[in-house]
Amino acid sequence: QLQASGGGLVQAGGSLRLSCAASGITFSRYDMGWYRQAPGKQRELVARIRSGGSTNIANSVKGRFTISRDTATNTVNLSMNSLKPEDTAVYYCYAQRMFSSSSYWGQGTQVTVSS
Repeated sequence: QLQASGGGLVQAGGSLRLSCAASGITFSRYDMGWYRQAPGKQRELVARIRSGGSTNIANSVKGRFTISRDTATNTVNLSMNSLKPEDTAVYYCYAQRMFSSSSYWGQGTQVTVSS
C-alpha cells in the first residue's frame, strides 16, 4: 500500500515536498517513483529512484525536482522547487518490483501552482 501526501496550492516559484509511505512490501526490492497527470494530458513519469539509489528525472523538471528514498521509514520523497504553473497536476506515487511486472500505485495528490 502506498500513501501519498504533501500536495497543495503554491505560487509560482515556490516549493513543495511530496512523500509516499510504503507498507506491506519489501521496500528494498522496489524501484519507486512519481508520475503526474495534468487535465487532458497523459500520465507522465516525473522521477524514479531505483532500489540501488540511481535516479531518472524528467527533462521538464530536471534541476528543479529531486527524488530520494528513506529505507528507515520506507518513504520516497519528491522535493519540488521553482514550481511553474505547468507543474500543476495530480501526482501519483508508484512502486515497481525489481525484475517483475508487479507494481502498486498511490491514491494521487493534487499539486496546483498559481501564476
